[in-house]
Amino acid sequence: MGNLAYIDLLIVVVYIVGTLVLGITLGRRMSTGKDFFLAGRTLPWWAIGFSLVATDIGGTDIIGVGGAAYSYGMAVANFEWIGCIPAMVVAAFLFVPIFWRAGVYTIPEFLERRFDARVRSALAVCWFAFMACNIGIMLFASARMMQVLFGWDPVVCVLTMAALVGVYTLAGGLAAVVYTDVIQCIVLIGGCLLVLVVGLVDLGGVSGLRAALEAVQASGGTAAAAHPTDLILPLDTPTPFPWAGIYFGLGMILGPAYWIGNQAIVQRSLGARTEFDAKASYIWGALLKNLLPVIIAVPGLIALAKYPGLAQGDEALPTLVAHMMPVGVRGLFLAAFLAALMSSVDSYVNSAATLLTNDLYKRFLNPAASDERLLRIGRTVTAGLILWGILFALYLSRLEGSGIYAIFQTLLAFFQGPALAVLLTGVLWRRATAPGALTGFVGGVLCAVTLFAMNQPAVYGPMQWQPLFRIGEPFLYFSIWAFLVALVLVIVVSLLTEPEADDKIRGLVYGRDLPERR
Repeated sequence: MGNLAYIDLLIVVVYIVGTLVLGITLGRRMSTGKDFFLAGRTLPWWAIGFSLVATDIGGTDIIGVGGAAYSYGMAVANFEWIGCIPAMVVAAFLFVPIFWRAGVYTIPEFLERRFDARVRSALAVCWFAFMACNIGIMLFASARMMQVLFGWDPVVCVLTMAALVGVYTLAGGLAAVVYTDVIQCIVLIGGCLLVLVVGLVDLGGVSGLRAALEAVQASGGTAAAAHPTDLILPLDTPTPFPWAGIYFGLGMILGPAYWIGNQAIVQRSLGARTEFDAKASYIWGALLKNLLPVIIAVPGLIALAKYPGLAQGDEALPTLVAHMMPVGVRGLFLAAFLAALMSSVDSYVNSAATLLTNDLYKRFLNPAASDERLLRIGRTVTAGLILWGILFALYLSRLEGSGIYAIFQTLLAFFQGPALAVLLTGVLWRRATAPGALTGFVGGVLCAVTLFAMNQPAVYGPMQWQPLFRIGEPFLYFSIWAFLVALVLVIVVSLLTEPEADDKIRGLVYGRDLPERR
């Protein structure tokens, strides 16, 4: 894909320039911390919905999902249809209205109001550490992928991506992130949709695709035992997507934890102009999510039908685009790829800055800080996070091995289940107490870490300790146990301690006198 026509490059340049102009223009309206972190709470539902989708789908996801479909079939679509959409609908009607009415900047801030500062600090530190490291990981993974796809120098890619994202995120804060995400999401959907249409036309439609896949499977051209179009896979499947891990680990734990408790996601709805906009944004995002497996995973199946036998699944989409797509479409795909990269990085930069500024700086160092002061601190922290992301990405580029991204996804799974248990009990059960929430969160994290350690092969002299629970992706399973342990601890300790005062929890528990917006 290194040989792009001038029209392809022109499309990419127009997209980048348009994004920068929009972000800088929005930055002229920033005057307070509220403007920077929550866009002045003026965001409409349609913009937030686009931003939710763009934030969730990164450049690595576009290539990775298509690659997983090439290797394992359409079962990868369950990460959207089961892991995202049900959780988004539940969040829209149960959790988002309470968060929005509370008038908070962050989820940890809400947990302090519901419980205490210890719970807030524990969640804030975990999320900030993950987000800060993830910025560098996304820059590193993006540069590595652009080097493979286009032959570009990875250091130049890191610096360029950080500079592009930094300009409009520093200038416009959440408003710039959300409205540029609108452009990025439209470009992402449009570019991937064109790849899908061109590929299907070449194969003679859906029936032609299915016939080609059956021929590939009959000839042994796919490693997947099931048919590539199967969505539900048995427990003994050699793929990472057995039904138990998908339904219980992803659908019931990690998906809801991500859409209800991830600051980078929920922050958009906190900046909504009305409660209706906050709820409608999640529903609109869920509707868009229905389309994503079709436009991202199905091209992986088209690549399997056209080019079976590739060494790696991640080569599927680049090979398809390079060999089948006409001039102009390749430029749109590259623009979609860059859009996905930028939307993920800018979201985590802005949300990490919000956490550090509001949950750590304002809470513990300067509680009386003015909105103007918070704006300056927020921009300073944003600049520092971008610099940190560059340095961390360059450091990762010096390390051997390719499992760094997977390691940090596993670290995320350590605390997502326990965080979900704390949020569920805090919002849905008035008897939950601060000691119960803290004990449950810490105990759940320790459980996840212990199970992870038990899954690592270790040699002690002549004895070898084999991994346990090795079915599919291990984090899908130990997240279930971490959630259950945290939930039990929250309930037991809460029942053994004094209940929270009614005045303290009024408006913070579902169905109990929701107050007017603060």
